[in-house]
Amino acid sequence: MGDPHPKLHATDLTRGFGRPPHVVDALGPLELTVAPGEFVCVVGPSGCGKSTLLRIAAGLLRPSTGQLRIRTSSPRPAAMIFQDYGIYDWKSVRANVRFGLDVQRVPRREANARADAWLDRLGLADFADAYPAALSGGMRQRVAIARGLAVEPELLLMDEPFAALDAQLRTILQDELLALTQSLRTTTLFITHSLEEAIVLGDRVLVMSARPGRIIAEHHPPFPRPRTGEVRTDPEFTALKSELWDLLRKEAAPA
Repeated sequence: MGDPHPKLHATDLTRGFGRPPHVVDALGPLELTVAPGEFVCVVGPSGCGKSTLLRIAAGLLRPSTGQLRIRTSSPRPAAMIFQDYGIYDWKSVRANVRFGLDVQRVPRREANARADAWLDRLGLADFADAYPAALSGGMRQRVAIARGLAVEPELLLMDEPFAALDAQLRTILQDELLALTQSLRTTTLFITHSLEEAIVLGDRVLVMSARPGRIIAEHHPPFPRPRTGEVRTDPEFTALKSELWDLLRKEAAPA
């Protein structure tokens, strides 16, 4: 039985690109429900419409048909974190983290205090006055995460945020995000190519088909919360990863 008051609810959602007679069907039809406080990971083959789904949720794209609704008490309910960081080179680290608060016209003193609190929480306090050029890739992604969370979003949308990082740093940031989201219980929709990432982070892992992307499977990682990165060594982790890979391999195979 589904949540009677989901945070996000998509019904018969489709998206195409181009104009007739050359329309490319990118997504759907797709049904999706995300409960308040739930962390949902979406995996699927390249080009299946994962990022398109996220951009519709963020209000950056309109669906071709169907609808996606976010139940919210805020005029700006969602924050989006991209793979390429999306931070501004000409702004200091503090100003980058404060950016969403400035857009919301939060008073500067309060905005600085909230930005500094998030910089401290993510280990960036010593770099508040630095500029992104002085930061490593991992630090830049921490800045992007801090900026997203500083606005206290009701829905956090993450589009392969760790894809550009090396394996060791990716694991570290996965574990940091796991700890953060478990303490905040922020509703999160997370797009990834990494099955390991999806299993470590997700309450649910949704598998999408090849284009046009539809949800073809749903798995609940069998690890209770609070959860740590140590689940990677659990035999059930390996078994679920293998099962998901079998699904994806079939979808990615040439027709």
